[in-house]
Parts: sequence; C-alpha cells; structure tokens
Amino acid sequence: MLNRLREKINPLTARLGTKLGTLGLSPTFWSTVGLVMAIASALSFGLSYQLAGIVSLSPVVIGSIFLLISGFFDLIDGSVARATNKSTAKGSYIDSTYDKLAEIIVFIGIAVGGLANPVICLIAISMSMMVSYSRAKAESLGIDLKGIGLGERAERLLVIAVMGLIPIPNSIEIGTIIVSILSSFTFLQRLHYTLKKLKN
Repeated sequence: MLNRLREKINPLTARLGTKLGTLGLSPTFWSTVGLVMAIASALSFGLSYQLAGIVSLSPVVIGSIFLLISGFFDLIDGSVARATNKSTAKGSYIDSTYDKLAEIIVFIGIAVGGLANPVICLIAISMSMMVSYSRAKAESLGIDLKGIGLGERAERLLVIAVMGLIPIPNSIEIGTIIVSILSSFTFLQRLHYTLKKLKN
C-alpha cells in the first residue's frame, strides 16, 4: 500500500537523494544510518522502564520517533543510489538485509521491554519474515509480488511507530497485534497469488 504512496512522492525523494548525494556519502552509509536508528528505537523500547522518569519524553515515544526516522532513511538510501548512479547488487543486498535485521531488532526490543506479550511479538516477527520470504521465493520463480498485500515492511513498522505515539495503555501491544494480523493476511494473499500464477 505504501509502495503506491512512495511512487507519488518519488519526485520529492529524488530531490532529497540528489542533495544528499552531493555529500559524497555512499547509499550504504544511509542504509546504515537507518539501521542505527532502528537499533536506537529498539533500545528505547527495551529499556522503557529503566528510562522512564530519566528522559523528559516517554521512552516509547522516543522509540517511535527513532523508528520513523529509520523509515525515512529507508526511503533515502535508494534515492541516493539512483541520483548518484551507484545502484549495485551489493548495495541492494545490504539494504534488504539491513531492513530485515532492523525489523527483528525492533520486535526484540518490544519484547524485552515488556511492551507486548513475547508470544505476540514472536508471531508478529515470524509472519513478517514469511511475508518477505514469500516475495523472495516467488520472485526467484519469476513472479512479481511488489505491492501485493496490505502488510509490507513499511506498513508494519509504521503501525508500530504510530501506535507508540498514541497516548493509550498498551499501545505498542495493540500495534504488535495489528502487525501480526496484517502480516498473516498478507502472507496468505501472496501465497494465493503465487499459487494462481504457477502453472504446475
């Protein structure tokens, strides 16, 4: 779903990519910044009780803000690569690997911080990985799954970030439940779509 929005804001991200490209920093650098922001988000979630009262903002809000910043850099690294003509298979591999690692780390932080039931976190991350795997496997068979399903990575992390900014009890756990449902539904969508495309 957000991939369609991404296409609409491509002119803006392209301009940002061009400006950041003038700094001479590689696309992988920006991918790494995104991963570091995800780690900072996970630490904020994981240490939420220890940080409560020490920082002026709620640690959950801080973690959510870091997660939004991480998502921003996830948009930017590809734009920098295209603007500087530095799109490579290696860079694409690193970006994709960092994306999955960041998602896993964030859910670990949520579980460690007691912000959601660990079982729900396990379901959320497991089904999220199945969404990614189903696309990778389908594409290895020549079937394009881009845009198929409501719960792609950007949507999943946006749900967590937005819920973390809403001042209601158990907001992150509610967000994790939503991610679990979205991921499961998206996996089933992709499974159904792929099986329809496969002749044998």
